[in-house]
Amino acid sequence: MRAALLFASIAALLSACGQASSKSGRISGVNGNEPTRDSSSVPAGAPVETKPANAPDQRPAFAGQTRAPAPAKATAVEVATVAKGLEGAWALEFLPGGKMLVTEKAGRMRLVGPDGSLSPPVAGVPKVDARDQGGLLDVALSPSFAADRLIYWSYSEPRGDEGNGTTVARAKLVEGPGGGARLEGVQIIFRQAPTWDSSKHFGSRLVFAPDGKLFVTLGERSLPKPREHAQRLDGLLGKIVRINPDGSVPADNPFVERPGVRPEIWSYGHRNIQSAALDGQGRLWEVEHGPRGGDELNRPEPGKNYGWPVITYGIDYDGDPIGQGMTQREGLEQPVYYWDPVIAPSGMAYYDAALFPAWRGSFLVGGLVSMGLVVVKMEGDRVANEERIDLGFRTRDVKVGADGAVYVVTDRGDGRILRLTPRG
Repeated sequence: MRAALLFASIAALLSACGQASSKSGRISGVNGNEPTRDSSSVPAGAPVETKPANAPDQRPAFAGQTRAPAPAKATAVEVATVAKGLEGAWALEFLPGGKMLVTEKAGRMRLVGPDGSLSPPVAGVPKVDARDQGGLLDVALSPSFAADRLIYWSYSEPRGDEGNGTTVARAKLVEGPGGGARLEGVQIIFRQAPTWDSSKHFGSRLVFAPDGKLFVTLGERSLPKPREHAQRLDGLLGKIVRINPDGSVPADNPFVERPGVRPEIWSYGHRNIQSAALDGQGRLWEVEHGPRGGDELNRPEPGKNYGWPVITYGIDYDGDPIGQGMTQREGLEQPVYYWDPVIAPSGMAYYDAALFPAWRGSFLVGGLVSMGLVVVKMEGDRVANEERIDLGFRTRDVKVGADGAVYVVTDRGDGRILRLTPRG
């Protein structure tokens, strides 16, 4: 975690990357950094989302479930580029000693130096199916990384004529001379089943719980037929699973004693989860992609059913209802919050540092469609307000550094790692 402190000291020396006009809450860049950003154009108390809903006739199940108000005071943010030149970047982890580890969708891992330099690809990464939404996806450090040097990663694994699926592997990260690195002892610890021939909805976030168990989020592969599997307990499509670090099943999982049920399952009825993080109490939260509308913030609890595709907010991509068009049904969990239109969530961090006092107790969610950071301030287990930080880039992953700065990964084109600090 010392990496963030080292990055903080060199941020002011990083090269400028252009300016933006002073409109839509953007203010021209200063001090050689990216443009500073705020959302001051949104009146306090008004929702930050002003576009019409895809499903205007749908109503929230309770007050505050969608279109929460903006905070009383907008947060002004300074944005600096830490590194650029990444291709299809997907995930980031801080390493001890001043480096970062980044995944690129095509099947590459790279080390990012304190000066923003990119290493050659890390050797030993297994082959991935990088079509469409697939590829090399999330990465996480072992809770005892300083001692064992193990990293865990998820990827869309090609599985011959049957298709592909989300797979989790681990290996020892060994750094060598010249800034390069390799993986030693690659071991597959988990495979999603059934295998499906689809290039979409791999899920793939990895979150270690305080007890050392590993949560893996899994998509339902998008197509009409496999999406129905999100409600089935004999497979792992549209699920969150909980496993031990070696891939074995914890004895206290909710379905471990149920015949015909996959014992890895923690919760089910999910669509495509690409955002997940622990809160200040060590509880798992996630944000999953909806269809046209219906991105959801959930706190998944053991054994519970989160509804997809039986209930959902939003509509299908062709404009038709999903299933019977229901948003509520007894026995199915409601999202804590939802977005219509979507933000297209990817990456997520819980903010509990001091650098941004107004953000303490918030989830910071990356937005692919919203092109920036979505700040969701929590009061208890409900959303109090929502703020948008427009970065002008598809935001794929979000991390909080040891110095309290927020680091985001942008994908496509000239992928970057950006460092966010308060302005002024």
